[in-house]
Amino acid sequence: MLIDSYDKAKLSPMMQQYIEIKKDYTDVIVFFRVGDFYEMFLDDALLASRELEITLTGKDAGVEERIPMCGVPFHSYEPYAFRLIEKGYKVAIVEQVEDPKQAKGIVKRDVIKIITPGTINIGEMDGKENNFIASVKEIGKEYIFAYTDVLTGESFLTLLVDLQEVTNELLNLRCHEVVVSSKFNKKAIDLWKNTYQIVVSFEDDKELPSYLQGLTENLDNEFECEAFAILINYILKTQRENLTHLKTVSRYDTNQYLRIDMHSKRNLEITETLRLNQKNGSLLYLLDKCHTAMGSRMLHKWLNHPLLNQDKINERLDYVEIFSNDFILRNDLAEALKTVYDLERIVGKISCGTCNAKDLVQLRKSLSNIPNIKDLLKNTNNEKLIKLSDEINPLEDLYNLLVEALVDNPPFVVKEGGMFIPSYNQTLEELYEIKNHSAEWLSQFEAREREATGIKNLKVGYNRIFGYYIEITKSNLENQVLEKYDRKQTLANAERFITPELKEFETKVLSASDRIVALEYELFVDLKQTCSTYIKSIQELADVISRIDCLLNFSNISLKNNYVRPTFNSNREVTIINGRHPVVETVLKTGYVANDVYINKFNTLLITGPNMSGKSTYMRMLALISIMAQVGCFVPADSANLPIFDQIFTRIGASDDLLGGSSTFMVEMQEANYALQNATKNSLILFDEIGRGTATFDGLALAQAIVEYVHEKIGCATLFSTHYHELVNLEDSLSRLKNVHVAAKEEQSRVVFLHKVLDGPIDKSYGINVAALAKLPKGVIARSKMILEALETENHAHNVSLDLFNFDVNEEEEIVQKSEVEKILEETDVDSLSPREALDLIYKLKAYVE
Repeated sequence: MLIDSYDKAKLSPMMQQYIEIKKDYTDVIVFFRVGDFYEMFLDDALLASRELEITLTGKDAGVEERIPMCGVPFHSYEPYAFRLIEKGYKVAIVEQVEDPKQAKGIVKRDVIKIITPGTINIGEMDGKENNFIASVKEIGKEYIFAYTDVLTGESFLTLLVDLQEVTNELLNLRCHEVVVSSKFNKKAIDLWKNTYQIVVSFEDDKELPSYLQGLTENLDNEFECEAFAILINYILKTQRENLTHLKTVSRYDTNQYLRIDMHSKRNLEITETLRLNQKNGSLLYLLDKCHTAMGSRMLHKWLNHPLLNQDKINERLDYVEIFSNDFILRNDLAEALKTVYDLERIVGKISCGTCNAKDLVQLRKSLSNIPNIKDLLKNTNNEKLIKLSDEINPLEDLYNLLVEALVDNPPFVVKEGGMFIPSYNQTLEELYEIKNHSAEWLSQFEAREREATGIKNLKVGYNRIFGYYIEITKSNLENQVLEKYDRKQTLANAERFITPELKEFETKVLSASDRIVALEYELFVDLKQTCSTYIKSIQELADVISRIDCLLNFSNISLKNNYVRPTFNSNREVTIINGRHPVVETVLKTGYVANDVYINKFNTLLITGPNMSGKSTYMRMLALISIMAQVGCFVPADSANLPIFDQIFTRIGASDDLLGGSSTFMVEMQEANYALQNATKNSLILFDEIGRGTATFDGLALAQAIVEYVHEKIGCATLFSTHYHELVNLEDSLSRLKNVHVAAKEEQSRVVFLHKVLDGPIDKSYGINVAALAKLPKGVIARSKMILEALETENHAHNVSLDLFNFDVNEEEEIVQKSEVEKILEETDVDSLSPREALDLIYKLKAYVE
């Protein structure tokens, strides 16, 4: 490292200070405040200049050669820090921690905060997503998994049975950082760091600070408290801020929610698309039309943890139905919610000491419409909505305080003044009065003194050396009234005086701006402290507003897309009439073919049909409808009666795990195994073309064995699509298996996909037809037809004679066989046709196609 190649004693005092700080933060990029810049030196400079694509320069530091340096403006450092965090680095912010005027030698500097992937709370963040940081503690063969969002204050904890579940939760929650003890499983650490690019940090302090110990009141034992403590202690050490906004840890059991493993979540494209890893095109993107960032985050959490409790599901559905039936209420609530800012994150900033006056103005604007939201719900005469309105605390005292205190458009920086309404504080009002009306005051003062002394030419003036003064000509100096004046300066023809009142005014005027800034900062600190006493109340308000936003959003989405309320049964039966894939139908806009799904006495549907016919879409449709229903949203169908699934497993599509060293077939088998090992009779399994990644007979054998195992051993609802037509005979031996197929037909040697799921197996595969649609060479298509004919007549493919000229002949044959219309068009010189001749040609061609 460059830092070790310099003789510290020869370096400048400031660079010695930098190195002294850097030695404690070797794994962090240090942003070192120098004037108006955050500067990086030595190895940090080389790294940051490369990653941020900024100029690498040098700095004189007391040694012969200039040391590497780069820098970013301190007032706009956030985008640069955010880019580094996105790349998996940590950034330490070093500031001056003493007044330069009082410094003896170099100004003292220290780290005031470390920004990490799991604790970042700067402006570039997506407010619609939580930024969770997790901790993991190993207890025997199980793992305690805790996570929190530093800015919103939410904290959760659960018990997981193995590392696969831990990894699954980390990925589901999109955790970018995980905290573990220094003795934690190295294999797991390497997996998270190298395969999933999750930053792993270390913390061994297992004792919570006394003021935070109340957060663990819902936890069951000391091990859970320790798992949470290492997480919080790491956050405290990096953020160096008060965390009084943290909520009590919510302990939950994963068996309380519909469980969807990370592979299935990706296959179903719940939060991001499989192909491009982006939100646009996912179920979350479709459903998230919330009016507030808080509502969007809650919706994301609901999608991560769909419910199993039927009463709780129906409670959400009740609200969706109520909102759907009241157009005026829906619109009025939507308008009111548009004025609500991100209360959770504002509270986090207040607690961490990073809020500014604009944040408090946003808090005020948010509170301004809360009474309206409460009244809208209360005045409906609906018991459920009235009960919901009772949960809303408008916090009128806080709102009124903020109205009295802050101007509408304060500056971002809290040490510039201009934040407060002058009448908020008497001293502040006087200072503004002085600042804004000094000339008027001086005029009035001059008039009063003229009247008191009787000297009509008395005047009040100012100069930069002597300040304010009263000037009296020498002819008036005998006036006895002047005895109360203090002589300040003698001129040739006049004397200048000062009075205590004028001196006091001078002090006020000359220091008014500075005093305003200082006083407003003091007032802001006090106001922030007052706001912090409302933290719990604001968080409770944020929670109920988020729920209202989510449920109202479900109502709007359902009405817009013609969704219906699902019903539930305990018979493990599925009856969906004219179901639709929620995302695909919005992409197609028109022409989507709806399908029914029946799973009653048959719990296994064996689906056959050509590629591109819609088998995978049909399977995904069932899963997404089930998830939407268990989240509490209406679903895309004419009607839907569903069981409540405890888990959903999918194996759809082909993918390699190159980093993990697994082939497509190995990934397929691993995902299939996870389903077979963990599914219960109340689960849903979707297997798409299992066994296709290996030799035909191997694949067929595995596919049949898996179908039989699920049917006989697990007995859960299963959709199994396949191209192995031999499997359709299983309907004769497996009593609860039913053949269905996705219909297609041939028209003029072309395949037409009908996308309709019908009973029974399909009569042929249409694979060659699909290849033709893909524009494979016509010779290849013709040759494949010959081979297929031989196979279907139980001949061997290698017995089909191979003519080296076959491919070219077939190409020529295809080209020669042209329609009369094509021939006429080839022979016609279009550019030479008159309008009349062109019209005659159209009629002629039309006659051929009728």
